[in-house]
Amino acid sequence: MEITLPYIYSYFTVFSLLIALIFLSEKIHHRRRNLPPSPPSLPVIGHLHLIKLPLHRTFHKLSQILGPVLSVRYGSQLVVVVSSPSAVEECFTRNDIVLANRPRTTGAKYFGYNYTTVVASPYGDHWRNLRRLMSVEILSTSRLNGFLSIRQDEVGRLLRRLYQRSSTDFAKVEMKSRLSDLTFNVVMRMIAGKRYYGEDLENSAEAEEFRELVTKAFMGGGASNPADFLPILRWIDYKGFEKNLAKIHERFDKLLQGLIDEHRRDKSKNSMIDHLLSLQESQPEYYTDAIIKGLIIVIILAGTDTSAVTMEWAMSLLVNHPEVLKKARAEVDAHIGQDRLIDEHDLDKLTYLKAIISETFRLCPAAPMLVPHSSSDDCTIGGYNVPRDTLLLVNAWAIHRDPKVWDDPTSFKPERFEGGEVEGHKLMPFGFGRRACPGVGLAQRIVGLALGSLIQCFEWERVGEDPVDLSEGNGLTMPKAEPLEAMCKARDIMKKVLSDGANDA
Repeated sequence: MEITLPYIYSYFTVFSLLIALIFLSEKIHHRRRNLPPSPPSLPVIGHLHLIKLPLHRTFHKLSQILGPVLSVRYGSQLVVVVSSPSAVEECFTRNDIVLANRPRTTGAKYFGYNYTTVVASPYGDHWRNLRRLMSVEILSTSRLNGFLSIRQDEVGRLLRRLYQRSSTDFAKVEMKSRLSDLTFNVVMRMIAGKRYYGEDLENSAEAEEFRELVTKAFMGGGASNPADFLPILRWIDYKGFEKNLAKIHERFDKLLQGLIDEHRRDKSKNSMIDHLLSLQESQPEYYTDAIIKGLIIVIILAGTDTSAVTMEWAMSLLVNHPEVLKKARAEVDAHIGQDRLIDEHDLDKLTYLKAIISETFRLCPAAPMLVPHSSSDDCTIGGYNVPRDTLLLVNAWAIHRDPKVWDDPTSFKPERFEGGEVEGHKLMPFGFGRRACPGVGLAQRIVGLALGSLIQCFEWERVGEDPVDLSEGNGLTMPKAEPLEAMCKARDIMKKVLSDGANDA
């Protein structure tokens, strides 16, 4: 059959009518159910074709068209995205219990120990017990105070490494790896009494395996598995995703079990594992090895990279705004001086430093899309119906940059936080509601002490005349696209306090 122009025209006319009918049918369906507004979708895959990285920017653009409460479909899964403080407040006050569940994803199945960790478990008695354990036993103020010497030692090691490069003049330093080493070593020494990054490693082979598995866990545990939303892909294990994840988890589980067994034999390190094993002795039926490993993996995955990324963003912003850096240094010098190093007990006095950290949390949240929630029952948000088993995403990044909430929202202005605390639904780097992150205190201590020490002990400048690139890379914790490189030069305090130990690092 000869294909003529009228034939092609007729074909496209029918095709266009079909698309229009699908779109109209979808709109009518949405209106009848009163679901949040949604862009046109495709059969089977829904809106997966629209989902581009980084997610927070994709959903921000959609919210500017559809409003602060919108819906999309990840295949068969309905997803509601909220991007305004009022909608967030509604979610986590009136609907807090209904939205307190977590979605059952492939990553949560394996790294959440079959949905039994404090992050992955459904809302209920088990979750409440874990949450209480985290808040009262593991991350309480008194227990964090007991690990103060670890944080001081690791920050001191970072300062000495930088001093080796910059004792006499400005030197270019790469900060991403140094800050990452700091946070991982702090957390792992608290958990197991061991360093796994940098130098002075107890077991280099074990450390190398740990670093490899952590990297793979971040990639696998945070990645979206298309089979979670398109069940047909689960039957064939699309791209071997689940099989690969199972292998990574098996190796990680074996390493963690080795740590537990080691501490069971030798309880002299006074670590988190030792404390959890003492609880196991009194309640062995509840504090199983699997529960302990789940607690450990949550602290590692949630409490390390997030703090390192936050510090890297903060330092990037500071070298791009030397006037802010100068003001912060003047505050530190006024309150602490040049005869001793900053201590965690000083942080409450350093209000401008705290404002810098808050402004960094606002502009560059380590979790731009908060950990997903799942609705356990029907509810309403912003006047729209949200059915049971809907996936809820909160675009914290968009809220933190909302011009209706913040004056000049894209500018770095720590002064906006000097007046006091901000309502939780307007600034939520650690989440909001009953499932907010329990590690706030630890993160604030690590970031505050390290950032304050870097400001106190070194002069900082950009490598060249151009500002540091603040582009975002792809990743669960919104990393910088380009790792931070900056020029640093030791101040006199380093020569007074640390020069004697500079070669010991």
